[in-house]
Amino acid sequence: MHLTPEQRAIGKENFAAAIGSRPIRRDFLKKTIAAGVTSGKGLGPMYFGYGDSVSEPVRVGIIGTGDQGCVLIGAINPAFVEVKSIADIRPYNRWRAFHGDHYSANTLRVRPGLLRVYGWKSEDQAKENVKVYGEYEELIENAKNDKIEAVIIALPLHLHAAASIAAMRAGLHVLTEKLMAHSVRECKEMALVAQEKDLLLAVGHQRHYNILYNDAVELIRRGLLGELHYICAQWHRGNLPGRDNWQQPMPKAAKPLDPQADYLSEKLASMKKELKEFREKLEKETDAKRRKDLEKKIAYRVALIPQVTAQIEDAVDAKKFGYRDMQLKDAAGEVVYNRPAIEELIRWRLWGRTGGGLMAELGSHQLDAASIFIEAAHDGKKQIPLSVAASATRPLFPPDREVEDHVFCVFEFPAPGYDPKSVQDAKKKIGVQYASINGNAFGGFGETVFGTTGTLSLEREQEGLLYQTSRVDQKTRVVQSRDKRKPPEIQAKDEGDPQSAAFGTLGIAPAGRGYTEEIEHFAWCVRNRAPENQPRCNAKVALGDAVIALTTNLAARKNACIPFQKEWFDPDREETPEGDKPDLRRYQA
Repeated sequence: MHLTPEQRAIGKENFAAAIGSRPIRRDFLKKTIAAGVTSGKGLGPMYFGYGDSVSEPVRVGIIGTGDQGCVLIGAINPAFVEVKSIADIRPYNRWRAFHGDHYSANTLRVRPGLLRVYGWKSEDQAKENVKVYGEYEELIENAKNDKIEAVIIALPLHLHAAASIAAMRAGLHVLTEKLMAHSVRECKEMALVAQEKDLLLAVGHQRHYNILYNDAVELIRRGLLGELHYICAQWHRGNLPGRDNWQQPMPKAAKPLDPQADYLSEKLASMKKELKEFREKLEKETDAKRRKDLEKKIAYRVALIPQVTAQIEDAVDAKKFGYRDMQLKDAAGEVVYNRPAIEELIRWRLWGRTGGGLMAELGSHQLDAASIFIEAAHDGKKQIPLSVAASATRPLFPPDREVEDHVFCVFEFPAPGYDPKSVQDAKKKIGVQYASINGNAFGGFGETVFGTTGTLSLEREQEGLLYQTSRVDQKTRVVQSRDKRKPPEIQAKDEGDPQSAAFGTLGIAPAGRGYTEEIEHFAWCVRNRAPENQPRCNAKVALGDAVIALTTNLAARKNACIPFQKEWFDPDREETPEGDKPDLRRYQA
C-alpha cells in the first residue's frame, strides 16, 4: 500500500495501541524498557520466553560463508554461540567470514565478519580461535577435535540434505538455512535422521522469530481482523539483465567472455586511482570538514580494495567439488549459452540442479508467513493447504539461467468451519495469492491479510499497517472493551475530516528480521534439552514450508493446479509430490 506521510503518522499510535492493549504485553514492554534487558542484539529472550543467556556458549561450526552465511555470522550473539570452525570451498567467502562485506555501509552492518562480532584485532588472532576448512566434510570429520556441538549450514540448496545428514550422523545439532532441502524426499530424510539421532534440526525461516510477525499473529488471534478470508503477498525486485544480484560477478580468469568479466578488475583499478587522488588531496587540505570527508572516502577504499582483490583471486576448481559444465540449447538444438562449472558454483541460485528459484529463495518465506497467519485464525492449529495453481514465465532475462523471471500462484487453505463433506461448508476457504517478479520493484515485498472487520499489512519485515475493514478513508483507533474477556475493537473516530486508515510499527524498537533470535533460541534449546524445548521452525514445520514451495514450483512449470496431499506433510510417510521415496541408503554412513 502507498500512503502519504500524514496517513502513516496517524496510524503509528494505532498499531502500538492494538499490541499494547493486552496487559501481558504492557508488562513486557514496561519491564524490558525499565531493566534495559535485551539479548545483546534483540528482544528475543524476554519476548519469546527463552533465557537471556546460556550456561556456556554453544560451540558451533559454520558451513558455508557466502552471502547468507555471513549474514548469520553477523547475527550471532557471542553470549549464546562460540564459532570454533568455518568451512567454505571459496577463498573469497572465507575472507568475508573474517573481515565482513565492505561494499556499502549496509552490507557491512549485516555482514560485519567474525573480527567485529568477537572483537578480534586481526585475522591471525581470529584463527587462533577458529579453524578454517575448505570442504564441509573436513569440518565435520574434525568436529570432536574442535569440540563443536552444532553446525550452522548456509550452503547452496542442493547440499542442505547431504551436509545436515552428515553432521547429525556425527552427533551434531543442525541449524540450516531455508529452504529445508532441494526436494521433499530430502527433507523427509533429514527429519528421519534427526529423529533417529535425537538431535535438534532447525531451519532458517526467520519470520518465526520476527517480533513484528508475532505481534501480527496476536492481533489475528484476538479477533481484530474478524474472519480471515484472503491473503495477498508479493516480492517485487528491480533485477534486470546486467544488474541482477543473483548473477554475481566472477573472476575474469574463470570465464573471460562473461558480460561481467571486466567488472571487478575495472572496479579495483578505479578504486586504487581514487585512493591515490584522495590521499594527495588530503595532504593539501586544511579545512576540517573537507578533511573529514576525504578521510571517510579513503577509509572506504582501504577497506574494500582487499575484498575486491580477494574476489578477483577467487580461484576454485569447481569440478573437483561436483559442479558441472553445461550448454543451454534453443528449440533447434543450437547452443545459446556456455556455462562453466564455476558459474554453477558462484551463481548457484540460477540453476535447477543447485537452487530452487524464486519460490525457494523468496516465496517460501512469505508462504511460511501466510501459513502462520492462517494457523492463528484456526486457534493455533496448523492447516495444510488444499491446492495451488501456478504459472512461471521468462519475459526478461536472456538464456543465461534456468530459473524463471516471474512466478505467480494462488492457494486455497481451509477456513474455520471448512468441511469437504458439506456442500456449503466445502466452500469455506481462505485464498492466498502470491507473486514474485523481477524487473520492477514497485511495491517492494510484504503480506496483506484481509478479514471481515480489519486489514493487516506487513511491509519489508519492518512495518505493520492496521485498517478498519476496507475503509482507507477514515481515521481509526483501537478500543479495549471494558469487559477484559472481549478482544479490542477497531472503531472509527468521529472527528473532523476523515483521513486515512491506521498504520503502525513496533513501538519500542525497530523490528529486527529475526536472525539473532533464531540463533539464540537454537543455542538455548541445545543447552536446555527437553521434549518441549524445540526450535520454532523445527523439522516438521520446515517440511511443510518446503512442500508448499516445491509443489508450487511443480505447478508453475506445468502451468497446472495441484491438490496437496496430507501425507506429503508427514515426515513419517514416504509419499512426496515428486514421487520419490526417502531412502537413507543414498547417503554414506
